[in-house]
Amino acid sequence: MPNFSIDPQLEDAATHDLQASHSATEATPPSILIRFHHQNYEVEMRDRDWSIHLIDPETSISELYPPNFEDLLKLARIEKLFVPTHCSETELKQWADICEPYSIAVFLQLPPCSILPQQRSRLRWTLKRSLDRIAAAILIAILSPILIAIAAIVRRDSQGTIFFKQWRVGEQGKLFRIYKFRTMISNAETLHQQVMGTQAGLHKLQNDPRITRCGRWLRKYSLDELPQLFNVVRGEMSLVAPRPWALYDALRISPEGQQRLNALPGITGAWQVEARSTLLDLEQVNHRDLKYLKQWSLREDFRILCLTIPKALSGFGAC
Repeated sequence: MPNFSIDPQLEDAATHDLQASHSATEATPPSILIRFHHQNYEVEMRDRDWSIHLIDPETSISELYPPNFEDLLKLARIEKLFVPTHCSETELKQWADICEPYSIAVFLQLPPCSILPQQRSRLRWTLKRSLDRIAAAILIAILSPILIAIAAIVRRDSQGTIFFKQWRVGEQGKLFRIYKFRTMISNAETLHQQVMGTQAGLHKLQNDPRITRCGRWLRKYSLDELPQLFNVVRGEMSLVAPRPWALYDALRISPEGQQRLNALPGITGAWQVEARSTLLDLEQVNHRDLKYLKQWSLREDFRILCLTIPKALSGFGAC
C-alpha cells in the first residue's frame, strides 16, 4: 500500500482544504473519485488528489488522517467509491476487491437515465420489488433439493468451488457479486483474455474450452443461474430485468448507451427470451434493453417470465 503525504492549506477560518498525493500502485488504481463523511470532515478523491473539507475547523487533521490507505479505510466511514467508466477492467476489479472487506459500495460514474421504470410508476415498482423477494424466497425453498443435488454434482465433476462469484454492474452502476454454479475450470477468469482475445460484442463463446463436463448441460438449461435467486432476495437483482453485464462488457459500451447500466438487473429479460446468444452485438443488446425499460410494465414482466421456462427447457440460445 502507498503512503500519503499531507500538505495542509488554510483557506478561511471555517474550512481547511488539504491535499494528499500518492504514487499509484497496482493495489491502488488511479482515476477514481471517492466521497465519504467522517464525524467532522468530508473527503473527496479525484484522480490521485485527496481533498479534505473540515466541518469543525478546530479539528487536528494529524489526529484524523491515517498514514496509509488501509488505515484510512479502517478509520473513516467511507460509504461510496465512484470509478469513471474509462478505467480498465483490472483497475475496477482491484478497487472492488480493496473496498469489499470494508463494506464500501463501488459505483461506476454513469450518465443519468430518465427512462427507469421506478421513475414513472413508484407504486407498481414497489409492488414488483416486493413480489421479487417473495417469489425468490419461495423458489429457493421449493428448489432446495435440486440446488443441493447440483452442488454435489459440481463438486464431484471438477476441482474448484461449487459457486462462482463475479463482479457485475447493478442498479445505479453499483458493483455486486453475482452467484452462479461454477461451470468452468477453477482458473477460468485468468484465461479470459486468452480465450476471448479481441472478440467483438458480448464475450460469449459457443465452444469455450474452459467449460467443464457438467457445466455444459448446466448452461444449456440455465441451471447455473439458479443461485441468483439469492441475489434477488438480497435486493441486488430482480426476477425480470436486463441482465447484469460483466465488467469487461460494461466498460466497452459507448458513452451514449451507458445510461442503461443504471437499471436494476435481472435473472431473465427480453434479450434472454428473444435472442440470447444469437445476438451478441453490444449496441444492439443495449438498444433492446433500453426499449424494455421504456416500455416496462408488470404485464410485460409476466409475459417474459412465462416465456423463460420453455426457452430454458429447450436450451434456446445456450452458450
